Amino acid sequence: MMEYIGATGIPMTFDPVSVEDGIDFHFILSFAIDANSSGNSQNGVFSPYWVPTLTPEGVAAIKESHPNVKVMASLSGWSLGDTVLHWYDPEDPDKWVSNGVSSLKSIINKYHLDGIDIDYETFPKNQTKFAYCIGGLISELKNQSVITVATIAPFYSTTDPYIELHDGYGDVIDYINYQFYTDKVRRPQGYLETFKLRAMQFGAEKLLPSYEIAGRGIQGDAFFQALELLEDSGFALNGVMIFSADAGSQNGYYYERESQAFLLNATTV
Repeated sequence: MMEYIGATGIPMTFDPVSVEDGIDFHFILSFAIDANSSGNSQNGVFSPYWVPTLTPEGVAAIKESHPNVKVMASLSGWSLGDTVLHWYDPEDPDKWVSNGVSSLKSIINKYHLDGIDIDYETFPKNQTKFAYCIGGLISELKNQSVITVATIAPFYSTTDPYIELHDGYGDVIDYINYQFYTDKVRRPQGYLETFKLRAMQFGAEKLLPSYEIAGRGIQGDAFFQALELLEDSGFALNGVMIFSADAGSQNGYYYERESQAFLLNATTV
């Protein structure tokens, strides 16, 4: 189970979120950004921009009370305030990787984190150093045993750079948090067809179905009908990604509870 938390400015904490002890639950802090508060790039020097109520003490406490919980930092996201964030090719990619490792190691140690999620969402049209930089960053963090899990979060218009990243560094990527809600599919059969397409691009083994609470794409219990259809079609349901706990707080974390119940009862998990 993967869930983003802390991106919207709502003063969130981990405690109210429904966590079943029988399933691995990954909270994804949103976001750590290699930019200053004005949105100017910092050459791989990351800073945390999730809500300040998600504290290092809070991370330590939720992990102590639920040993099945891991906490990650998502990198970049769509924007910082009103400033849209873009992937930029650093002049010295190796220096960017070195800065990224150093700055993230500091954040990871401070917040007791277990991994990182890659969520750069805007790219230049020409070929970039994205795969080289991000692949190198994940590899080095894993080689140094700084993290134990790494995920990527492509969506419909960013598949190309993420396919390149996955093709080159798939051995250090654990899950694909594909944002299926961006495909604007609202019915279970359409969800299945889209899942098949993304499974061809990234492989089915690491691909997680995803849901945006009160947002885009499939909504309500049709999502769970789609999960049943995926299972009936032979896909192993290795987890669910939800965006986000901030929205889930408005409905008593219904989708978190139902998703975990579905996964615990799934025959292919």
